[in-house]
Amino acid sequence: MSNLLDKYLFQALDAYPYNLEETVESLNYALSYDQRNPTALSLLGQIYAENLKNYETAKEYFQQALAEDIYAIDVYPKYINVLLWNEDYKEAEKLIEFALTVKGTDKAILYVKKGLLFEQKKKYKKALKYLKLAKENTYNNLFIEEIKEEKERIKSKMSKKKSTDATSKSTAKETKKK
Repeated sequence: MSNLLDKYLFQALDAYPYNLEETVESLNYALSYDQRNPTALSLLGQIYAENLKNYETAKEYFQQALAEDIYAIDVYPKYINVLLWNEDYKEAEKLIEFALTVKGTDKAILYVKKGLLFEQKKKYKKALKYLKLAKENTYNNLFIEEIKEEKERIKSKMSKKKSTDATSKSTAKETKKK
């Protein structure tokens, strides 16, 4: 039975995201063999999040996947994305903190997610702090380049905020002088 389950999981993973019909069909077969399989539940959550934009349903599938196996390390970044997209910031922060304690998770990716969390909350200095931690925890040159791009984007938002603040302060001073 495990061989058939694996066969359908591989078919679903291979078909995603290019052939959703085949992906869902293979997932249904896989889940008929094991309705609690974390990989299948996670992929189903990913489909609901990325393709159907149904974040609440996606969250349920990711929660089920992690309830079955907290060491399903590929689930954490996808689940965190859904929480960020759905603006569930407290949940996202708690999940990131927990995921950082799970052996085998990619700490660099998790720190980038935490940086994105603070960026969305407009706490840019904190976001940069976590991107620095991400860089310290990555061992991949390509990912370091992605982190640099994230930093540049955040820094550009900071300079806009500072220039906007400076403009409004100078306008206020001019108003007072009149």
